[in-house]
Amino acid sequence: MKQTSLLGLAKKAASDKAHRFQNLIGLLSVGYLLACWRLINKRAACGVDRQDARTYEQHLEEHVGALVEAVRGGWYRAKLVLRRYIPKLNGKLRPLGIPAIADKVLQMGVTKILEEIYEEDFLACSYGYRPNVGALDAVRDLSAELRSGRYHFLVEADIRSFFDRIDHDKLIDLLKKRIDDEPFLRLIRKWLKAGILETDGRVIHPQTGSPQGGIVSPMLANIYLHYALDVWFEETVKVCCKGKAYLCRYADDFVCAFECESDAERFYRALGERMKSFGLEVAEEKTHLIRFSRQDWQKSGSFEFLGFEFRWGRGRWGKPALKLRTARTKYRAALANFQAWCREHCRMRKDKFFAALNAKLRGYYNYYGIRGNFDSIADFFYQVTRMFYRLLNSRSQRRSYNWEGFAKLITVFKLQRPRICHSF
Repeated sequence: MKQTSLLGLAKKAASDKAHRFQNLIGLLSVGYLLACWRLINKRAACGVDRQDARTYEQHLEEHVGALVEAVRGGWYRAKLVLRRYIPKLNGKLRPLGIPAIADKVLQMGVTKILEEIYEEDFLACSYGYRPNVGALDAVRDLSAELRSGRYHFLVEADIRSFFDRIDHDKLIDLLKKRIDDEPFLRLIRKWLKAGILETDGRVIHPQTGSPQGGIVSPMLANIYLHYALDVWFEETVKVCCKGKAYLCRYADDFVCAFECESDAERFYRALGERMKSFGLEVAEEKTHLIRFSRQDWQKSGSFEFLGFEFRWGRGRWGKPALKLRTARTKYRAALANFQAWCREHCRMRKDKFFAALNAKLRGYYNYYGIRGNFDSIADFFYQVTRMFYRLLNSRSQRRSYNWEGFAKLITVFKLQRPRICHSF
């Protein structure tokens, strides 16, 4: 249940779109941060101080009290952010920044305050890192708009290294549109300027960007793109268009649909300059203007968005229909992840192994199990079972199962079969 103070922020933000909030730093009380502690992922990786959630919780009130005193006294200092790298689908590495546990608590408190203010400002086209909306909501609404047949051209765009290019001064200026509390803004600036401890021991002091992995980073990124893209599209691009225009954005992934080709071309040319004015860069090799029309569906291209491939095809009655299937890159990456996981855990007790495997399969179906995508998830299930069969028989020199015995095994342990979870 939300605190009365947070509800008051949301009410004021909704009633007065020009109001600048003051004394937000005063909301960061001991009781408030203790409530925020319940929202912290206790199993997340440790930060630079190597202190985990269990250790911090042993003296929680004492730690939180000291944290609040440091913030209000002005001697709070953000600890170094621990850098870690995870592999991306294209073979590159994605940099993550892991804050210390005390910084996580404080960032959660600030994030909840910003959320109450900016949820009243964010537009309906924004889906990423917001309460009660997610990636599948974006896929559903984009599908509905495209099925209407009103749009004939589409711009798919990608911002190069978005989280690394956020301009600190520009972000603070944007926050000042709604926040008139210098200590609160100074707190955010400390996190933006916090040094990053690299894996080789070097300490880097960033001039731009907000580290992925920080609790407050997604909210700051959303605010940045709200002004850089959403408001511009709504108040400038749409007004100048001859026909209909539509924007769907999830974090820094977005797609824009247009009724008229001239509008799409003008937006395509202007997008780079608009992003440059905010210190961002459009990845030209991943940004395309394509024909995507129900009337001319046989000549239309395809595009990928949030793990799905969108294309026009022939429907059940011979009419054009919007088709969605799992994007091939995501499909292959998911199979590779399953194979690595099975190799690591295949010697577990069978009941525990199948319970974990079923949980992973349910997670896959819960996302990709949309109407029209059954063939993809059924093929995924088939490939997973073949992979699992080969793995079981490679554990020793003798074969453990033939296909008949393997079929009985997955029947006894009730291996989760593919199913449609969403009918939009």
